[in-house]
Amino acid sequence: MTGQRVAVVGGGAVGVTAARDLARAGAAVTLFERGAIAAESTGRAAGICYDAVADRIDAAVAERAMSRFRTLASETDFSFTEHPYVWFAREGDEVRADAIREQVPRMQARDRDVAIVDSESLQDRFLSLRTDDIAVAAIAHDAAYTDPAAYAEIVAEQARAAGADIETGTTVSLESTNAVRTPSAVREFDAVLVAAGAHTRPLLAEVGVAVPVKAYRVQALVTEATPASGETPICYDATAGFYCRPRDGGFLVGDGTEERDFDPDGYDRTADEAFEASAMERLAAALVPDTDVPPVDRSWAGLCTATPDRDPLVGSVAPDLFVAVGWHGHGFMRAPALGEAVAREIREGEDGADDWIDEALDAFDPSRFDGDEAFSVVEGMTVD
Repeated sequence: MTGQRVAVVGGGAVGVTAARDLARAGAAVTLFERGAIAAESTGRAAGICYDAVADRIDAAVAERAMSRFRTLASETDFSFTEHPYVWFAREGDEVRADAIREQVPRMQARDRDVAIVDSESLQDRFLSLRTDDIAVAAIAHDAAYTDPAAYAEIVAEQARAAGADIETGTTVSLESTNAVRTPSAVREFDAVLVAAGAHTRPLLAEVGVAVPVKAYRVQALVTEATPASGETPICYDATAGFYCRPRDGGFLVGDGTEERDFDPDGYDRTADEAFEASAMERLAAALVPDTDVPPVDRSWAGLCTATPDRDPLVGSVAPDLFVAVGWHGHGFMRAPALGEAVAREIREGEDGADDWIDEALDAFDPSRFDGDEAFSVVEGMTVD
């Protein structure tokens, strides 16, 4: 392993995690990022983290990710704010209400700290959240929020400290499965990891590798400060189809999903006025009457990546060529774990891997697809 030359293409949360872990294990790592660290999807992510999942492998991944977030917070100035996550369906939405009732026992069977919670208890605990028309709600206590860009920047610095070269402002293409072309030269490596989000598919296509990944557009906004933000949980209103969390003293509100394939170099990065108006209406409806709902401070649009089965592609796609993509909006909260997993695979089958890593790499193996599958985009923040 020591001295293995590895290129990582993409300076988001997954890329910097893999680069750090590889460098700490003795690899000679070069990370290429066309802009700045966290300049793309990571910097536009919501920063919501939780382990409230029912699938066995996803639960193990989420548990590992939360553990690594907390370790980073204990060792650095990374801020990881513990805060409950609540998801709910409103009266008349029996499909989603039934889905939540079915999810919770499955999560509890995975030892997740989750429970169905009645509306009165919610109102007592979260004074600004409107609960009078909630049909069913669940609460996850193992949850938090953070700044995704700060995570990526801190981990990138750890990668540098471990010996990795971080080359920002460097646009690259793939010359072959183990060679990267920069503006100045073609550079060969023992392994190349492409963790470039929405740019992953066109990069891999340069060497004839097809992956079934689509980039879809999402939008978010942050309001000005209000005391109400400190009186609400991280929450997902499954009926209204939006999420929110405290941020900078106000609310971060997200949704605005457009479920179609977007060109990563040609999409509008500004949020739509219609999204802003709709998001603010839904936020106001989710808060108790007469709450002073603050105006929008800033807003943006970004891209998430989708796959046919809503699970990511993590692992080898050709000799010496690896990929990590297809997060359905959950890439940041999984990044500490799946960056670790793909780094482990690149480390040539090194002994000592945890069982969850082997199982995750098997489940998310890109070879489960041919690469030319037709599929519709389904955004990740859904209850079904």
